[in-house]
Amino acid sequence: MVVSAVKIIAVILIVAGIAGLMYGKFTYTKATHEAKLGPIDFSVKEKQTVNIPLWAGIAAIVAGALLLVVPRRT
Repeated sequence: MVVSAVKIIAVILIVAGIAGLMYGKFTYTKATHEAKLGPIDFSVKEKQTVNIPLWAGIAAIVAGALLLVVPRRT
């Protein structure tokens, strides 16, 4: 059984859309400043939060569903 790239992308879009709706945001840590003073290293890390809009999650689910449902022209 061969799965086309379009179906794989569609499933990834649907899963990402569902995850976006469930979590709504994600947080990551970013190193912003580093300093080396001899053998001592200093670094400042900031937490960044990215909010995922509701419409983006819904749009990803709809786009994935359309890719699965609409037949491709050959």
